[in-house]
Amino acid sequence: MSSMRDETFIEQVLPAQKRIALIAHDNMKPEIIDWCQKNREVLSGHFLCGTGTTARMIADRTGLPVYGYNSGPLGGDQQVGAQIVEGKIDLVIFFSDPLTAQPHDPDVKALLRIAQVYDIPIANNRATADFLISSPLMNSTYTHYVTDFKQAVSKRAATL
Repeated sequence: MSSMRDETFIEQVLPAQKRIALIAHDNMKPEIIDWCQKNREVLSGHFLCGTGTTARMIADRTGLPVYGYNSGPLGGDQQVGAQIVEGKIDLVIFFSDPLTAQPHDPDVKALLRIAQVYDIPIANNRATADFLISSPLMNSTYTHYVTDFKQAVSKRAATL
């Protein structure tokens, strides 16, 4: 498959059992915990991970197993971004706080950017998370096409 820009795309299949990153800014942690509790049954069928404190709090309060990376300000957002690049995260639920400045805002923007580049569904609030988790695609495979970045880099290098 190719586009008008002559980029090559590769087919990627998200599995029925999704790998979901759960992230929340401090003021939003109670909301994501409540959301996880309300959606515990669906979430229990997927692999869950998250940034430090959020992962630990969700696991402690819901009983769901959540693999924890570092805290966001200590590199957790970047770790999640790296997992997206490696094809190891299929969905991001990130309850961000739009009313409070975050000291690690560049890391947050980088995470959201890399999820967009790799065509990963992202929910930044409860309503969007509700739509994603209730989608028929949540528990089935999903095929999408992403830019073949290796080929794009090779083409650029060949023209230099």
